[in-house]
Amino acid sequence: MATARPRPPVALSVPTGAESGLELQAVISQLEKAGRAGDRELIESVYEFSADKHSDQRRRSGEPYLTHPLYVAWTLAAWGFDQTCVLVGLLHDVLEDTLTTREVLEKEFGRELASLVDGVTKIGQHAYVRRDEAQAETFRKLILASVRDVRVILVKLADRLHNMMTLEHMRPEAQRRIARETLEIYAPIAHRLGMAQVQADLEDLSFYYLRPGPYAELHAKVQEKLKGAKSGIQKVRERLKVELAENGLEAAISFRVKRLYSIYQKLRRQGVDVAQLYDYLAFRVVTKDLRDCYAVLGVIHQAWQPVPGRFKDYIAMPKGNLYQSLHTTLLAPGGQPFEVQIRTHEMDSIAERGIAAHWRYKEGDQDQAEESGKIAWLRQVLDWQKEVDDPRTFLTALKLDLYPDEVYTLTPKGDVLAFPRGAMPLDFAYRIHTELGHHCSGARVNGKLVPLRTEIQTGDRIEIMTNPNRYPSGDWLGLVKTSRAKSKIRHWLNTEQKKRAGEIGRRLLERAVRKHKVSPKKAFEGERMATYLEKEGIANLEDLFSRVGFGRVSPTQVVPRLLSGEELSTTEEKPSRLMTAVSKMLPFGSASIAVRGDGDMLAYLAKCCKPLPGEEIIGYITRGKGVSVHSAECPNVRNLMYDPGREIEVSWARTGDEVYSIQLEIETEDEPGMLARLTETMTKLGSNIKQINASTLQPGRGLIDVVVEVRNRKHFERLSLAIQDLPGVFEVSRRMGS
Repeated sequence: MATARPRPPVALSVPTGAESGLELQAVISQLEKAGRAGDRELIESVYEFSADKHSDQRRRSGEPYLTHPLYVAWTLAAWGFDQTCVLVGLLHDVLEDTLTTREVLEKEFGRELASLVDGVTKIGQHAYVRRDEAQAETFRKLILASVRDVRVILVKLADRLHNMMTLEHMRPEAQRRIARETLEIYAPIAHRLGMAQVQADLEDLSFYYLRPGPYAELHAKVQEKLKGAKSGIQKVRERLKVELAENGLEAAISFRVKRLYSIYQKLRRQGVDVAQLYDYLAFRVVTKDLRDCYAVLGVIHQAWQPVPGRFKDYIAMPKGNLYQSLHTTLLAPGGQPFEVQIRTHEMDSIAERGIAAHWRYKEGDQDQAEESGKIAWLRQVLDWQKEVDDPRTFLTALKLDLYPDEVYTLTPKGDVLAFPRGAMPLDFAYRIHTELGHHCSGARVNGKLVPLRTEIQTGDRIEIMTNPNRYPSGDWLGLVKTSRAKSKIRHWLNTEQKKRAGEIGRRLLERAVRKHKVSPKKAFEGERMATYLEKEGIANLEDLFSRVGFGRVSPTQVVPRLLSGEELSTTEEKPSRLMTAVSKMLPFGSASIAVRGDGDMLAYLAKCCKPLPGEEIIGYITRGKGVSVHSAECPNVRNLMYDPGREIEVSWARTGDEVYSIQLEIETEDEPGMLARLTETMTKLGSNIKQINASTLQPGRGLIDVVVEVRNRKHFERLSLAIQDLPGVFEVSRRMGS
C-alpha cells in the first residue's frame, strides 16, 4: 500500500498563538525583536492601505487575502530585514491583484517603496502573450530590479515560501507547475543568496508535490533509519565533547539530518537505496574563532579514521554564495561513516541565513549591495542578459546559471575561478574572454592535452589553445554548462546563421524575379519594395533576405508584391495547393497545427517530445523540412532556440478525433496484480495501450514502460493522476526528449 506522507517541516512556522491568523502586532513585535523597530505609524498606514485594497479578496483556502501579505511581512521581519523590506511585503500584491497603480502607490508612500513593489510585480498576462513568454519576461524584470535593490528578490522568496506552504488548495496541475518553477528557479536563488534554510524548505515542499510517492517512501525509510541510529549518534556526540575538552577547545556540538530532497537527489545520482546511504546525518562543531576550526579538525582526525578524498576546505576557498566551513567524513568503530562540519559562529550564521546574516542596510544607504558583494552573481546575470533579446532564452540561461559553483580551477597565472560541476574547457575559455572562446581549438589541463569534452575538476590548471580559423559550432551548445558561454555561442551562431540565410534568401528572390524577366536590381530598389517592407514591418532589405533564407517567408509570397500585373508571368507556380496536398500525406498529424501568418509552411510534431493538444508549443523553422513543433518543456528546445529568429508562432488548429502516443515510465512496488490494476485504470479512462514492458529495478521495486494513446493534455493529466493514486505506485513520469 502507498505510504502516507506527512507535510515537510518549515524553518519559519506561524508564531505561537497566531494559528487562526496573523495580526499586524506580530509583524511589529518581530521587527522589534530583530532590532528593526521603526515608524509604527507608517507601518499601520501601509497595513490599512493593503487591507483596504484586498478587502474583497479571498485566497483559495477561503481565508481573507490579507493573511498572505501579513505572513510575507512577518517572514521578512523574522529573517532580520529592515522596515522598508517588510512594508514591501505588506504591499507586494497590490499592483498585481488590485486596481492600484504605481502612481497612486508613489503618491501615498514615496518613490522607493513604489519602485520596490513594482519590481516584485509580475508582467501582465494578455491574450496575445503566451504563458512561458510572460513568465520569462517576469523573471527578467525581477532580476534587473534585484540588481538595483536586492530586497526585491527577498520579498519574492518570502512570497513564494508562503504560497508553497498553502499550495494544497490549488488544482493538481497548478501544484505541479508552481512546484516545478519553485524547484528550478526560487530554490536555486535562495542557494545563491546563501539562505540554506529557505532553499531546503522550498525544495522539500516542491518534492512533496512533484514526487508524492518517492517522498512518502523516503520519509518513512529515513525515520526508520534514524530510530536504529539514535544510540550511535549519542556515542559519537559524547566522544566529540570529551576529545575537544581534553584538548582545551570550546565548541558547540549539534547534529542535523539531511533534508529529504537532498537525500533523494543523492540516491538518484548514485543509483543506491536508502539502506546504502550512510552520510545522511552530519555533526556540526561551531568554534569561537578561525584558528580553532583547524585545531578541531586535527583532533577529530586523530580520534577517528578520515575517509580519503572526503575532506573539503570551504574556509580557504568559499563557495560562490560565501558559504564557509570545513567538511570531513570519518569512520565510526563499526565502520559507519559520518560527516563533521566545522565553522565559526559567524560562518554558521552565514551558512543558515545567508544574505540575512550580512544585512547592513541603513535607511538612505544605497550601496549596501556593493559593500557586501553577496549578490555579485546578479550583476553577472545583468552583464550577459544585455546580449539576449529573447526573454525565454534569458530564462533558460538563468536556470543554468542558478546552480551552485562547485569546481575551482586555476588559470596559468594562478587565479582561482569557480564553475558549475560538469563544466568543460570551453566554459573556462569563455570566462576569460569571448574571442578566446570563439577560437578555442584545444586545452591543456595540468600540462596535458585533453579533448574539449573533458570535465574540469577542482585544482585543475587550465591553458587554452586557439586557432584563428576555428569558430563555434552548434555542437558546442551541448558541451558548455555556463550561461555566459551559451550566450556567447548563441550570439555568434545567430549572427552567422542570419548572414548565411541572407545570402540564400537573396539568391532565391533573385531567381524568382528573373523567372518574370525582371532585373533583380530594379525589383529590389523600386518603390514597390519600399512599400512592401514598410507594410510588413521589415526593417530593411537584408532582413527580408534573412526571412526568406530561413523559410519564414516564401519567394512566391514576396514577388507578386514587387512586380506589376504586366510583369507577372502567367506560368507562376502555386505551391500552396501542392503544399496542402503533401501535408495531408504527412504521418505527423500536421493538420492539427496552424502556422501563424504562413499557411503554405508544412508543420509536423517533433518526435522527441510528441506534444499534445492543449500544451504550450514552439515552432522551429528547419532547413528543407518545414516547421518542427515542440512542447515548450521539451529538453531539446533549449539548444534549438539559440537563434530566436528561426522561431515561428504555431497553435493547435483542431483536435477532432486524433489520438497521440506518449510513453510513460511508472515506478511501482514489485507485487502481484500491479500490472492488472494499471491496465484496468488506463482502459477505464479510454486510453488504448499500444506497448507495455515491465522489469524489476531492485528487490521490491519495479519499472513499467507503457506506450499509451491519449487525446490531449487534459486527458493525459487525468490519466497520470489516476495512475498516481493507485496503491503501490511511487512515481509516474512522461518520457520526453532524446
